[in-house]
Amino acid sequence: MAKNINKQKDPLIHIVKRDQITIGKTIGIKVMALLLAFIVSSILLAANEGCNPFTFLGSLFSGSFGSGLSIWTTLKDLAILLGLGLALLPAFKMKFWNIGADGQALMGALMAYVCIYFWHGKIPSPLLCIICLIVAVSAGIIWAVIPALFKAKWNTNETLFTLMMNYVAIQLVAIFINACATGGSNTLPVLYEGSLPMIYEYLTPILIVAALTVIVAMYIRHTKHGFELSLVGESVNTAKYVGINVRKVVIRTLILSGAICGLIGFILTNGLNHVVNTSSTGNKGFTAIIVVWLANFNPYYMILTAFMVVFLQRGTSELLTVIGSTNDSITMIITSIFIFFIIGCTFFSRYKIMFRRNEEDEIDNKFFRFLEKVCVPVYNFFAMIYYGIGKGFKKIFKRKKKEETLPVETTEEANEIKEDEESISLPEQENLDMKEGE
Repeated sequence: MAKNINKQKDPLIHIVKRDQITIGKTIGIKVMALLLAFIVSSILLAANEGCNPFTFLGSLFSGSFGSGLSIWTTLKDLAILLGLGLALLPAFKMKFWNIGADGQALMGALMAYVCIYFWHGKIPSPLLCIICLIVAVSAGIIWAVIPALFKAKWNTNETLFTLMMNYVAIQLVAIFINACATGGSNTLPVLYEGSLPMIYEYLTPILIVAALTVIVAMYIRHTKHGFELSLVGESVNTAKYVGINVRKVVIRTLILSGAICGLIGFILTNGLNHVVNTSSTGNKGFTAIIVVWLANFNPYYMILTAFMVVFLQRGTSELLTVIGSTNDSITMIITSIFIFFIIGCTFFSRYKIMFRRNEEDEIDNKFFRFLEKVCVPVYNFFAMIYYGIGKGFKKIFKRKKKEETLPVETTEEANEIKEDEESISLPEQENLDMKEGE
């Protein structure tokens, strides 16, 4: 019996890496991702809370910029989240997955408060502030270096190690509260001695983190240590081959990471909260992991990603107040939806999906063929609007550029004419003088 030999077809879906993508397309993909995230979030809020999209959009902006206090609070939250992200950045560049920023900052906050608790009224406030800073930074370094030593010596799993250190830090704070809380209230007294000098509202922490952003960016991009940790992250074997002491780099980088976490803990205790508890960091250390990844390990892009997260968190919290809901999980859900779509857009900016096509150059599947007919016109419509706006901005900037350069060109022409007049040779000038004398 003759056997039927079926030709093996190619897979229906191919994922192909993009060779190159323009900045305009990258921005367009991210704008589309934000728009889709807003639509999905609006549908979810309408179904569960009866909230319309305009109320949702208004709450997002009013929560962050509705008043002067809202603006300062947004900037303060941005500074703390960005600071913890900057602490994780050097370790992540080295592919040391330090997820213990919460615990390291919490230990810094705890030790700063311990100094205030036992020495307030005994030491001048400025000196106490300096002591708290040194002790908090040292505590953060110790809490970060412990996993680094185990990683460098016995190659332990740094992810699990730093995660467990978070819970140990929380329990140490709880033990201190139970031992020192007064009146059986399980809360510590708010102490303002040793406070960080505040210029205006939360301006001091904001300025500190702004300077820290520049310092970390310069350290990673323009120093020998930054090059070494990046090389260790790319290939440990290559780093060893060129003579880099990998253990030393790991420990040195985690010292920096822990120091920044300790600094953030000091800011929380001496500048913002003036007390410590198990939720002082607000789990921002875990959120900072997402901030670093979304920014693709770029310290300046981290400002934008951190702002987006804070903007969503404060906006959804304001929305709960507006609609009178007590469902606190909405904040986490909405933020997660936006992050999910942004991560998805990062994928599509690096890769593209190709479908198997038949002889008529149509997708070889009825369902996907239908989706193509529906989605492509919608995509083309939004692309036309997007590129139309882009062309409009280009024309405006070109026109302004021409107006700015016109006087310069006129001046250059005048100078050229003057130079031509002055370039007449000396014999020609003498002949002209003789003619005038005749």
